[in-house]
Amino acid sequence: MKKSRKRLGDLLIEEGFITPEQLQTVLNEKAPNQKIGDALLQRGYITDQQLAEVLEVQLGIPHVNLFHYPFDTNLFSLISKETAKRNLIIPLKKEGNKLYVAMVDPMDFIVIDDLRLSTGFQIETVIATKDGVLRAINKYYNVDEDLEELFDDLSSSDRGRDDDVTDLDSPIVRLVNQLLTNAVIQKASDIHIDPHETKVVIRYRVDGVLKVERVLPRHMQSVLTARIKIMANLDITEHRIPQDGRIKLNLEFHPIDLRVSTLPTVYGEKIVMRILDMGAALNDLTKIGFNTLNLKRFSELIEQPTGIVLITGPTGSGKSSTLYAALNKLNSEQVNIITIEDPVEYQLEGINQIQVNINVGMTFAAGLRSILRQDPNIIMVGEIRDKETAEIAVRASLTGHLVLSTIHTNDSLGTITRLVDMGVDPFLIASSLSGIVAQRLVRKVCRDCGEIQEATKREVEIFARRGMKIDKINRGKGCPSCNMTGYKGRIALHEVLVLNDEMRRVIMNDDSIQNLRELAIKNKTIFLIDDGLLKVKQGLTTTEEVLRVAILE
Repeated sequence: MKKSRKRLGDLLIEEGFITPEQLQTVLNEKAPNQKIGDALLQRGYITDQQLAEVLEVQLGIPHVNLFHYPFDTNLFSLISKETAKRNLIIPLKKEGNKLYVAMVDPMDFIVIDDLRLSTGFQIETVIATKDGVLRAINKYYNVDEDLEELFDDLSSSDRGRDDDVTDLDSPIVRLVNQLLTNAVIQKASDIHIDPHETKVVIRYRVDGVLKVERVLPRHMQSVLTARIKIMANLDITEHRIPQDGRIKLNLEFHPIDLRVSTLPTVYGEKIVMRILDMGAALNDLTKIGFNTLNLKRFSELIEQPTGIVLITGPTGSGKSSTLYAALNKLNSEQVNIITIEDPVEYQLEGINQIQVNINVGMTFAAGLRSILRQDPNIIMVGEIRDKETAEIAVRASLTGHLVLSTIHTNDSLGTITRLVDMGVDPFLIASSLSGIVAQRLVRKVCRDCGEIQEATKREVEIFARRGMKIDKINRGKGCPSCNMTGYKGRIALHEVLVLNDEMRRVIMNDDSIQNLRELAIKNKTIFLIDDGLLKVKQGLTTTEEVLRVAILE
């Protein structure tokens, strides 16, 4: 009797990767021809690794880890890079007349037939994760040839140097494209190109932490810099002053926006490229990491018709993402939303966005004055940097507008000190400010290698100081999908301070910050450290990560 194969959804529920409710939601919402595994991945209910493990059980096909796989690079000539990328496959090894191929979808019999005909081998399939296959293709396919060709070009002569940086088939163009593609696959937020005395180091910032991706010889620096400057429309003859530019391109049919900044250093120009992934722009408040109370308070703050709501935190703490998510929630045809930003990061449908341009006198303050004549309901100011901008924002909120903005301070209470320090009158702050959100990003424990462990004595003490108990902690031991770090992805910690009448009185009387803190505690404000420790209890992050960004008092 033929043994019936279990359905993928049921297997995932058995393994505890998803709940029956999540499966039902996906079955109801997915497109008719979309595979259930892809639909679950897209919504973030499962990881690539979990899908591969369950497919192994369902199909009886082994799954392979490509992280340190000893590839036979001679086999890459059998399957072209384009074919490998299009079908998400990579050749592993051959034994006699059998060719072993890693596939994301080992049930794609059309691809298997095509491979059999084109290579002349019997095809044996194994399962691999999409992430693993893409990384392997970008890492191993014709990289070394590109670099060798580039060294030959550079060492043979200086001729054709200008053609090299513009000709789309030249090695330097391929190298830059490869660096960008790798960064996107690894979900890096920034690419750093650091010139040193004898080498050029390329680093990626992944989940907020920099790691070295590649080291190039020093003589490649000038062509690399020239290529990036040409892409960003910068002046390639100017090396003495910092320059800023932008690159828009499609990588693997995926729109990517890069902000490019160059800075002259002792050994040449350092380049930093911030990757704004248009496809992954978070525009949903419920997915940013607010806990239930904070989400309710923040939603109430932004739904008020007037007042200022400030989001505070250091560079790269996700302030813009939270602002955009708030604007997305408020965006409807009944309201006129105008923003002034430096630079405009994500373009939002139905919102009027203005770019600051200091060269022509379009500063935050000047733009804000003009916005007030445009009959806005909601104004978003990219950043409050000076007294003039702060005062106009305050006056705009007092004349019936909702103003959203960011400011650089350490925590929510420090923002009030900062505004007073800028020269804004305390009575204006008290009457206009509705609330302040302090935000930090911490790395999430990798879902594929997280293990429940006993909490250490020090962790128990830290939790006790904040009035909480902890006995078990989730930690990642390191696996290929998180690059052996134990962390994958990031989540935000929040401190939402809602100003009430008592707090306004304290601000108007210019009383101490300590009084404000006591009132905030009385008002059940969840401070950054507390929100972080709550997320540790939920198994989302670790105590070390929380203490990296929040101060234990």
